[in-house]
Amino acid sequence: MPCRKNPAKVPPGVRLSEDLAGIDYALPGTLTRRYMRCGKPKCRCKANPPVLHGPYSHWTRTVAGKTVTKTLTEEQAGRYQAWFDNARRLREAITQLEATSLRTIENTEGWQPKPEAD
Repeated sequence: MPCRKNPAKVPPGVRLSEDLAGIDYALPGTLTRRYMRCGKPKCRCKANPPVLHGPYSHWTRTVAGKTVTKTLTEEQAGRYQAWFDNARRLREAITQLEATSLRTIENTEGWQPKPEAD
């Protein structure tokens, strides 16, 4: 049974589950749009001012400690953007839940919170 100081309060875990109930998929990493130069010496991307190629959508993530980048089409980027947004929401929710849990245990046990590191 969970330990609560104020049983009338809705526990953070309940709020978290309500907030995240609509998430079905989440993709790790980041989706960025980049403009690039090519290797051709007389290309427009080498002009002054340059006219770069793109935009290209790149999905970057870490797999087994290595950075992996995949180029997505504009259609794919649009199709999966919500999944990247879901992953960001999950990370933010976990951070918030951990902070709330730390404050709760410190208050419940009478521990002094550690000062924030600069």
